[in-house]
Amino acid sequence: MIIDTNVQPHFRYNAEIRRYLPAAHKLRSIPDVEQQWYQAPRGNYREDLYGEHYPGSDPATVARHLFDDAGADYAVLNPLTRGNIADYLLNSRICAAVNDWLLDRWLEPDATNRFRGTIRVNPEDPKGAVAEIERLAAHPKLVQVGVPLQSREPYGKPQFEPIWEAAAAHGLPVAVHINGGNGVDYAPTFAGHAGTYPGYAAFMPLNYFVHLATLIVEGTFGRHPNLRFVFADGGYDILTPLMWRLDTFWLSMRDQTPWVDRYPSDYLPDHVRFCTSSFDGPTDPGQTQRWMEFSGKSGLLMYGSGYPHWSTCSAEDAVAGLNSAQRDDVLWRNAADLYGLTALAEGSHR
Repeated sequence: MIIDTNVQPHFRYNAEIRRYLPAAHKLRSIPDVEQQWYQAPRGNYREDLYGEHYPGSDPATVARHLFDDAGADYAVLNPLTRGNIADYLLNSRICAAVNDWLLDRWLEPDATNRFRGTIRVNPEDPKGAVAEIERLAAHPKLVQVGVPLQSREPYGKPQFEPIWEAAAAHGLPVAVHINGGNGVDYAPTFAGHAGTYPGYAAFMPLNYFVHLATLIVEGTFGRHPNLRFVFADGGYDILTPLMWRLDTFWLSMRDQTPWVDRYPSDYLPDHVRFCTSSFDGPTDPGQTQRWMEFSGKSGLLMYGSGYPHWSTCSAEDAVAGLNSAQRDDVLWRNAADLYGLTALAEGSHR
């Protein structure tokens, strides 16, 4: 079984999003999906996908690539919005438009019943984000809430908590993913902007750890035992040393965080998941099984192809070097658990 947990569908053309915007916002300036500071060599998407359709924009083509060619049983769609836009109300309307488009073009017409979707929300508009979750949470094909990795503040800060509370109340994980089509972007490193794409790609996932650490240290996970976060852009190869460091400081200064009632690393199994990345892991496949057991990564990691990006990761590459139990965990079991796709175990699609 294979569940692909990280697929980014796209609009066929930039103007298509305007069909789903309220009249008051149809004429507003909206960044293009590829208008961002850092461009991957030869483009952001797989070279073979440029052609009749914009990469990732045709449901039939995407279904053929993921289900027929790559053998996935389910695909979780997490569309990009337009990045961080200074006008937070416009940003929220764009998120709602993306959600309506995802339902209208991808989820409702899906005769295969294999696509699942994401409710995109704007974390800089907590009230609007909660309203959007309440509007769509009951839809059976929407299985998580999506927010950008780039953020003005770490996600453990109290202003975001109403969003996480609403997601947890509906049993929806929160997926954190680098966004595209950026309007106003934040530096990908703590000390400013990288000069090249390799610098951007290497440093950007470090931001997830800031979110993760504050969700633990600020007590968010402790207050919301059903809250789950999915970090979809890799970076899990740095998880173990950073969690060891966090554990050490917590142990030495427990009086400052009395609400954190266990080692920070002990929160991971109940609250955190990662999607695979073609960049992460040991270079020697012979070390992969042992490496996966550091910080219990085999129970935290879910296969995500990253389709249609240039760094798309195949299922076989994602589990190279793993034993059979670890392969099952990564390819489907962890995702089936998280998203309630337990029918996979019986070999049918729910």
